[in-house]
Amino acid sequence: MASPHQQMSFELPPLSGMTREDFIVDEANRLAFEQITAWPQWPADTLVLAGPVGSGKTHLAAIHAQQSGALKFDCAKLPTPEELHEFGDRALIVENGHSANLDETRLFHMMNHVREFGSRLLITTRSWPESWSLELPDLKSRLRAAHPLELNEPGDTLLRQVLVKLFADRQLSVDAKVLDYLLVRMERSLSEASRIVEQLDRLSLERSRPITRQLAAELF
Repeated sequence: MASPHQQMSFELPPLSGMTREDFIVDEANRLAFEQITAWPQWPADTLVLAGPVGSGKTHLAAIHAQQSGALKFDCAKLPTPEELHEFGDRALIVENGHSANLDETRLFHMMNHVREFGSRLLITTRSWPESWSLELPDLKSRLRAAHPLELNEPGDTLLRQVLVKLFADRQLSVDAKVLDYLLVRMERSLSEASRIVEQLDRLSLERSRPITRQLAAELF
């Protein structure tokens, strides 16, 4: 039970989303954003989107799915050749290509299918295919022919914009000095920005206090 000095907090869903309008374009992601949203005019039938955790891969994949109607699959649960045939020329997305659970045979069939039907395939990954422990030589060859896109760690400008937006999504206004304090100390990732905003929102509700540098200091 909450103490009399604590305000009861409720888990209200933030108003943020994974739409194109929600995506903040910066030098760290501009090329990837422009090429993916140029669908179907891609430089190759398959794009490999690589970047660290929290760099925006999932968001870009969601934007592509909204734009193209692409079907999304985890790398360990890829469709059979028979299922692929039913999809025709529909765009496809494979997430977490770097995973040790990758179904190599089905990914190879998927890449052949995309080439045959003139479709498009987006593969998201934390590392380039050259570092994956692949056994199928033909799959390695197909992946070498794919077009690489890299998401870099976000810089201060992008992280500041993301923090402002995440706070605004929760209907919170935070002083610039608090943002400066967070930017100097936080891990350089969009997922970390989301975690920090969520925790500060919760602390602010529990303590019935505005979000200040003193409150933010409790996270570090």
